[in-house]
Amino acid sequence: MIEIQTRGGDVLVPVKVVPKASRDRIVGELDGALKVSVSAAPERGAANEAVCRLIAKALHLRRQQVTVEAGHASPRKTLRISGTTPETVRGLVEQQ
Repeated sequence: MIEIQTRGGDVLVPVKVVPKASRDRIVGELDGALKVSVSAAPERGAANEAVCRLIAKALHLRRQQVTVEAGHASPRKTLRISGTTPETVRGLVEQQ
């Protein structure tokens, strides 16, 4: 199960990012994190931007509501998502 936390009304989600994939998609769960593949390369924040954009679209949120909280230069990141609930985020895995 994804180890989701809440802080200040926002949801903190651990994410494992696979950059330079064939397409952008939410893969599922991996070791307590949401596994996400993006086609962007991990250069100059392109993969981070692609992950935020993908998660925002999947949750029907504005892009500005999803930010990288920690792990900017790492494949393991923590996303801060406002305007949603932990249950909604867990539902992303069930949709796959």
